[in-house]
Amino acid sequence: MTGTSSARDPTTVSNYDRFRTRHIAANFNIDFAKEQLRGKVILDLEVLKKSNEIVLDTSYLDVTDIKVDGSSTNWTLEARTEPYGSPLKIQSPSNVAIGQHVNVSIDVATTKKCTALQWMKPEQTSNKRHPYMFSQCQAIHARSVFPCQDTPDVKATVDFNLRSPLPVLASGLPSGSSDFKPGSGDTPGTLLYSFKQEVPIPSYLFAIASGDIATASIGPRSVVAAGPEELCAAKWELEDDMERFIEAAEKIVKGNPYAWTTYNVLFLPASFPYGGMENPIFTFATPTIISGDRENIDVIAHELSHSWSGNLVSCASWEHFWLNEGWTTYLERRIQAEIHGEPHRGFSAIIGWKALSDSIENFGKDHRFTKMVVDLKEQDPDDSFSSVPYEKGFVFLYHLENLVGKSKFDEFISHYFSTFAQKSLDSFEFKETILSFFAHDKETSKRLVDLDWDAWYYRPGYPPKPEYDTSLVDVVYSLADQWEARARQKSDFAPSREDIKGLSANQLVVFLERVATFETSIRAEDSQAMDAAYSFSSKQNVEITSRYFRVAMQAQDSTVNQPTAELLGKVGRMKFVRPLYRYLEKADRDLALKTFEKNESFYHPICRQLVKQQLYGTK
Repeated sequence: MTGTSSARDPTTVSNYDRFRTRHIAANFNIDFAKEQLRGKVILDLEVLKKSNEIVLDTSYLDVTDIKVDGSSTNWTLEARTEPYGSPLKIQSPSNVAIGQHVNVSIDVATTKKCTALQWMKPEQTSNKRHPYMFSQCQAIHARSVFPCQDTPDVKATVDFNLRSPLPVLASGLPSGSSDFKPGSGDTPGTLLYSFKQEVPIPSYLFAIASGDIATASIGPRSVVAAGPEELCAAKWELEDDMERFIEAAEKIVKGNPYAWTTYNVLFLPASFPYGGMENPIFTFATPTIISGDRENIDVIAHELSHSWSGNLVSCASWEHFWLNEGWTTYLERRIQAEIHGEPHRGFSAIIGWKALSDSIENFGKDHRFTKMVVDLKEQDPDDSFSSVPYEKGFVFLYHLENLVGKSKFDEFISHYFSTFAQKSLDSFEFKETILSFFAHDKETSKRLVDLDWDAWYYRPGYPPKPEYDTSLVDVVYSLADQWEARARQKSDFAPSREDIKGLSANQLVVFLERVATFETSIRAEDSQAMDAAYSFSSKQNVEITSRYFRVAMQAQDSTVNQPTAELLGKVGRMKFVRPLYRYLEKADRDLALKTFEKNESFYHPICRQLVKQQLYGTK
C-alpha cells in the first residue's frame, strides 16, 4: 500500500498535500505499570486543498475519541496494511476554506505492539532501581505513538506535557515541572513535565524519555544526562569537546548559527539501537560512547551536525535519506578537520569507506538499497537502513567539493542551509539549487552540468573512490602487512605490546578492519596471539572489541564465541549487534539462537525485528 496522497513521500498514508500539521500538543501520562502512553493529542492543521476527510498515519494505536474544532465527528480506523499501518480517516468540516486551520483533538493510548517505545523493568537498567522508557521514532514509528502525518516532509512546532513519576526529557526546551499529584498505595506520585519546541520539526524527531536521570553541565549551552552512576564518566567523556564542536560547526555553516538554543546529550540504557539519535535539544546517545578514552566523541560530532542537516534542513522522504546523513557525515568530518587537522578527515573517510564496502557487499553490488536515491514504494524504510546514505552521500559531497573547489563549496554550504532552513527537500531540488547557485560561474557551472547526476543518484554499488589523506593509516597498514605475512606463513613476525604503542582507538579500528579483508584469513592461533599481545578482548571500547571478535570468528577461533554472546547481552546498538550475530551464526548457530532468545526482550523493537529477520529469515 502506498500513500493515499499525491505527495512525494510514499511511506505515509496521510493526505498531507491537503492538510498540513502546523502545531502539535502532546499531552500524555507515562504509565510504567501498563507500559503505555495515554492522553490527548491536539493537531492544528492548515487546509491546503478542500477535502471531505483528513487522513492520518497510525500504527497499533488505541484511539477512543476524536473532536474537530471542539465537536464530535465521524471517524474510522481502517484495516492495517504492512508496513505503513492503519489510516485514520476523520470527517473534516465542510465550511473551512483554504488557508484556514482545523483543530483535531484525539484521545489515544499506545499498545503493547508500539514499535517506537521501549519500556525497561528496573532490573534491565544499570542500577536496577527504577523503570525506564524512551522513544525512537525514526523512520516511520511516530505513528505508533500518536496519529500524525508521519513524514519528514511535514514540520510542526510541538508542546509536550508529560506526566510521570520519574524525571522526563523531550525534544523541546524545558518550561518547568508542576502540578504534583500524590500517589496511592504502591502507585507513586507524579509531576507534569512541560517542554516547548518552537522550531518546526518532523514527526520522527518527536522524542521522550523518562527514568532515573541525572544531569551535569558540560559547557555554556550544554548538559549531559545519564543514570546517576554513569553521570561522572559521561561528563568526563564530553566536557572537553562539546562547546568546541558547536563553535566549529557554526564556523563551517557560517551565517547559520545553532538554532535550538541548547545542545544536550542523554545517554540511554545499553539497549538503544543507534549510535545516536539527533533529537533536537537532547541527542539520545548510546552508552558505548563512554569508553574512558574520549575516542568515540565523533558520534556526538555527527549528531550535533544533524542540528543543521536533518533537523533544520530535512529530506522530504526516506528515499532521499542521503540529504540527511550524507550531509551530516560531511559536516562531522569538517568538524574533525577544524579541530584536529585535515588528516583526521581523511582518516575518518577511510573508516567510512570500509563501512560502505561492508554494506554494499552485504546487500549485493546490484541491490536497489545500494543506490543513493532509493525507491521505497511499498517498502519499510528500516529495511534499507545501512551505511550507504551516510557514506555514499559523503563521497558525493566530497566529490562536489573537489569539483568546484573548497572555498566555493563553503559559500554554497552557507547558501544551502539558509535557503532550506525549517524546510524539507528532495534530491532534485538539491541539484537545482547547486546548479542555480553556480550559474554565474561559467567554468564551475559547466563542471556541474556535465556531472553524471543520474549515475550518482541511481547507480547501485560503489561510487568512484576518492583519494584520501592516508598519513594516519600508513603506520596501521604497515602493521597489518606484517600480520598478513604471518597469516600466509611467510614471516615469523612475533607480536608485542610495543606494536600498538601510541596508536589511537580509531587507528586500532582501522587495523582490525584491514585484517578482516585479508585474502588469506589469519588462523585461530594468530587470533589468540593478537589478543595476548594487544588485549583487544578486554578493551572497554566496544568499537575495538566487537571488531576483534569478528576477526577472531573469521579465523575460526572458537574461544571468542562465548565472549561474543556475552557482549550481545550487554550492547543493543545495531552497528555492533547485527554483524556480531551474522558472524556468530556462522561460527555457532546454536549459540547465536540461544543468545538471541535469552536477550530478545533486552533489544529495542527495531533491533529485535531486524535480528529476528536476519536469524530466522522472516519479518
